Amino acid sequence: MTRPQHFFAVIPAGGSGSRLWPRSRRSSPKHLLPLSGTGKPLVLEAYERIAPLAAETLILTEASQLPLLSGLMPGLDSDDLIVEPAARGTTNAIGLAALTLLERDPDAVMLSLAADHVIKGAAAYRAAVRDARRVAEATGELVAVGLQPTYPATGFGYIEAGEEVKGGRWTARRVDRFTEKPPHEQATEYLASGRHFWNLNMFCFRCQAFAEELRQHGPEHYDGLIEVLRARRRGDEPRAEEFYRRLPNEAVDYTVMERTRRLLLVPAQFEWADVGSWSDFAGLLPADPQGNHVEGDSVLIDTAGSYVSAPGKLVAVIGLRDVIVVDTPDALLICPKGRAQEVKNVVQALGRDGLTEYL
Repeated sequence: MTRPQHFFAVIPAGGSGSRLWPRSRRSSPKHLLPLSGTGKPLVLEAYERIAPLAAETLILTEASQLPLLSGLMPGLDSDDLIVEPAARGTTNAIGLAALTLLERDPDAVMLSLAADHVIKGAAAYRAAVRDARRVAEATGELVAVGLQPTYPATGFGYIEAGEEVKGGRWTARRVDRFTEKPPHEQATEYLASGRHFWNLNMFCFRCQAFAEELRQHGPEHYDGLIEVLRARRRGDEPRAEEFYRRLPNEAVDYTVMERTRRLLLVPAQFEWADVGSWSDFAGLLPADPQGNHVEGDSVLIDTAGSYVSAPGKLVAVIGLRDVIVVDTPDALLICPKGRAQEVKNVVQALGRDGLTEYL
């Protein structure tokens, strides 16, 4: 396979995956966990999936996570990494990557894809990547890859697609609007509309086009990142870190994607799971006749629709419906499955109360 020139894949690999606490921690964030059933960390799967399709594949990560990544992916060197001095949101992370690549190659086209998603269907995945690249190259616009919803999820963002746009070898749709995590009734309407797609946080663009949109819609981010890169060119990493930590902490969906008028959508067909909560993760596992998903030894009596994970320990559950039980050596989580998204509130409470040894 001939790899397209100027096409860079960037895998943002940061954060801690707070909704998968207590398994996902600062020392073992979600993207470093083997959650897909293959035994491989999610970030390694993401790398192996995209690397054959790009001229270069780079990991975008925080300085604090470099030791964790180097232990799992020992072949990485400095040319394979774009390092954030600290975690300051996806606007700055993707902006740093795009501007860094633009310095290397003025014709750079960048695909940003998550490090912590489970994807199946290799042929459909390759087709989506190819189509997104072609649209980005041909139009000079930003491109989102979306997936038609299969159920009314309330934990995902939605992209509403409008008119069809066609080129010689590609078809896309103009993006009308983003909606972040709608209530169930609205998500049900989106499911039936045929115009709404799940936001996979998978974006492709000419780096110059993204830089232009960032400069217009997030000038404080753009100007600050220019100062970061100037400091790095001088070899002054402490000064680069100082500039970077001053940047506003915002998501790229809000800063650029919701505001730009240069956004197209490419529909995808592959199988996808965000694994954004324990209830999402449970759906990836085999279930018993009562709909229970179990990891480890358990005795379940009059129990249904539950997820139980306690490796190395016997768990007995009696008379419960739709609950989550996750045990680790120093922490135990129990909650209704319908409130799995609220696990992040536990992480916030631990930080607020100074119980950082559990983070």
